[in-house]
Amino acid sequence: MNRTSCPRVSFEFTSKFLPPVLILVFIVGLVANGWGLKSLLHNWRKLGNVNVFVLNLGLADVLYLLTLPFLMVYYFRRSEWIFGATFCKMTRFCFNLNLYGTIGFLTCISVYRYLAIVHPMKVLGRVTVKHSVTVSVLVWLLVGVQSLPDMFYPKSGNNAWKCYETTHDDFVEDYLKYSLGWTLTGFCIPFLITLGCYGHVIVILCSKNTTDNILREKCLKLLFILILLFSICYIPYHLFKNLNLWSRVLLKQRICHEWSNGVYIAHQISRGLVCLNSALNPLIYLHGSKDIGTQLVQLLQRARRAFRLLSVTSAQSVRT
Repeated sequence: MNRTSCPRVSFEFTSKFLPPVLILVFIVGLVANGWGLKSLLHNWRKLGNVNVFVLNLGLADVLYLLTLPFLMVYYFRRSEWIFGATFCKMTRFCFNLNLYGTIGFLTCISVYRYLAIVHPMKVLGRVTVKHSVTVSVLVWLLVGVQSLPDMFYPKSGNNAWKCYETTHDDFVEDYLKYSLGWTLTGFCIPFLITLGCYGHVIVILCSKNTTDNILREKCLKLLFILILLFSICYIPYHLFKNLNLWSRVLLKQRICHEWSNGVYIAHQISRGLVCLNSALNPLIYLHGSKDIGTQLVQLLQRARRAFRLLSVTSAQSVRT
C-alpha cells in the first residue's frame, strides 16, 4: 500500500486533551504531595521501613510535577517547544524517573509487606531504616540507568521547536527495541513481583483465622490501591506506547493500517492517565497513616467552611 493512502493521524488531539489533564494533575498533585510530605517529615522519628519508600514516592512526584508547567506551555502552543533542546531532554528524563521510580518503590513496599506478614520472625529486628535507605538509593540508581539511554535519542529531529516524548522517526526502530526492553525490566518484572507478593499475602491472611483483622483490612486496601494504579496508570501506557511505536515503524516501511490513528489517540489518552499517578500516589499516605487521614478530613472541613463563608460574603456584596 502506498504511504500517501495511509489514514491521517490526528495530531491535534494531543493539544486539546493533554493540557487540561496536566493542569488538573499539577494542582491536585502538588497540593496532595506537598501536604503528605509535610506530614511525613513532621513525624520523621516515627517513620517505619515502608514509609521511607513512601517518602521517596513523594519526592519523585514533586520532581515531575515541577516540570508540568513547561509541558502545559508546549501543548498550549500546539507542540511548539521554546525552552531549548537540553531542557526538553531533562523534562522527559524527570517524567521517566517519576514513572519507573514510582513503580520501583511500590514494588519495594510490596516486598516489605510480604516479608513482614509471611516471614515476620526472619525479618524482625534485622531490617532497619538504614536498609530501606540503601534500597531506595539502589532503586534511584537502577531507574536512572534504565532512563539514561532515552537522553541520547534526538527529541526534536530536524525541527528545533519539537520535544518528542520518544524520538524522531529516523530512530524509531531502535527506540522500539529499547522501549520493549525498558518495559520488561522497568514495568513487567516489578509488576509480577508485586502480584506474587500480594497474592501470597492475601492467601496467608485469608487462611489464618488468628490473623489480625485490622492488618488484613490494611493489606487489602493497599492491594486495591496498587491494582488501581497499575490498571489505570501503568498498563495502558506501556501497552499503547509500544503499539504506537510499532505503528510508526510500519508507517515508515510504507505498511499502513486503519488502526494507526486509533492507537495514536489511545496512546495520548494513556499518557494523560499515567500522569495521574502523581495525583493518586498520595493514597499511599492515607493507607499508611491514620493521622494523615484525620488531617485530610479536617482539611476538607476547613475548605467547606471557607467556601460557605465566601458564598455568604459574595451574596451580601450583591445585595449591597
